[in-house]
Amino acid sequence: MTDTPTPCDLLIEAGFVVPIEPHGVVLDDHAVAVRAGVIVDVLPITAARAKYAAKETVSRPDAVLMPGFVNAHTHNPMTLLRGIADDLPLMTWLQQHIWPAEARVMSPEYVRDGATLAVAEMLRGGTTCCNENYFFPDVQAQTYHKLGFRAMVGLPVIDFPTAWAKSDDEYFERAGEVHDQWRDDAFIGTAFAPHAPYTVSDASFERLRMLSDQLDIPVHCHVHETVQEVEDSLKLHGQRPLARLDRLGVVNDRLIAVHMTQLTDAEIRLCAERGTSVVHCPESNMKLASGFCPVEKLVRSGVNVAIGTDGAASNNDLDMFGETRTAALLAKAVANDAAAFGAADALRAATLGSAHALGWGDRIGSIEVGKQADLALVDLSAIETQPLFHVLSQLVYACGRQQVSDVWIAGRRKLADRVLVEMDIDAIRANARQWRDHIGVQ
Repeated sequence: MTDTPTPCDLLIEAGFVVPIEPHGVVLDDHAVAVRAGVIVDVLPITAARAKYAAKETVSRPDAVLMPGFVNAHTHNPMTLLRGIADDLPLMTWLQQHIWPAEARVMSPEYVRDGATLAVAEMLRGGTTCCNENYFFPDVQAQTYHKLGFRAMVGLPVIDFPTAWAKSDDEYFERAGEVHDQWRDDAFIGTAFAPHAPYTVSDASFERLRMLSDQLDIPVHCHVHETVQEVEDSLKLHGQRPLARLDRLGVVNDRLIAVHMTQLTDAEIRLCAERGTSVVHCPESNMKLASGFCPVEKLVRSGVNVAIGTDGAASNNDLDMFGETRTAALLAKAVANDAAAFGAADALRAATLGSAHALGWGDRIGSIEVGKQADLALVDLSAIETQPLFHVLSQLVYACGRQQVSDVWIAGRRKLADRVLVEMDIDAIRANARQWRDHIGVQ
């Protein structure tokens, strides 16, 4: 008498499985079983074939199965501004180019189409979740939900009128409406997204901190991005930005502090004590000459480090493979230590570290039983990743996003053999060209 195989929806067999947790582990010839969008087992392929009767089996003996990347900081609608203002310092780039361009085109249609273009790019690069920070979060949420893409949508707060809101009260009123609409959604979360200390008042920070506590949602904010930001804060407030945020009660385990290129040892200790997560965006920081985040010091101090691309207007892509590689390399140069922020550390930051920053570490970011099946297969048979000695090294230091073959979000196929599922790439490309002609370059 033989045991009846257990039914499951999906069985993914891979030459290697990188679960992220436990740290630095690579499982040879393993399979992941999925039922109802959830990982139900991780086991050797031979055992999986005996144990499970799968509705669908995907076998990739030359591939790595890894959790999908979690892009912990991005402005996805800005994909439509990719390349319009390069090789400029941050404030010149923002004030003289980006903000005027946004003022010309900001609309629900612009946000919808930019986010759609971004999702197509992210899926093709193995990213299954993003932490969004932009205007019209209602449209963002609708777009991500329609496309079946997991997203934390930022609820913007800024001290001047925009196409989204005209006053402090309206920013908070509209934030509450969006949060209420999506509070129980399986794919969409919300976070307060005050732009930066230099564009948000004390009163607004205190208000959003109180609401963040009440609603139990994160606060996603650019902090200590440049030397100028710190100097201006000292002149205006008599405090560095992080100290001011701490005085206002914002520095806690809900704060997602983005960039953090200007940090003292005392500020690093403060982040560790408060449980604050830091999102490292190395390519944008380098391109805008904003500075270098001291990643190795943060990690050694116990701070959760995540990785984000920033927007495509300052990166100029949403490539988490490239971002993770740059993060690993730059950390070594900054620390003057070749052993700093190794391949396993960088890959963890781009997946589970980013998930923890969003407050979603219990549901995504690693391949563990009970978590959502947000997964990516990466083909390592290409010439560019041969010969293969160490899987984690190859993923971080040699692999490119074009080697992502298949992607799932909650067990649903979003990329199949490099082809986007349920997305018309020709229509997306044509739409982007229409926006290029509409936006122009002033």
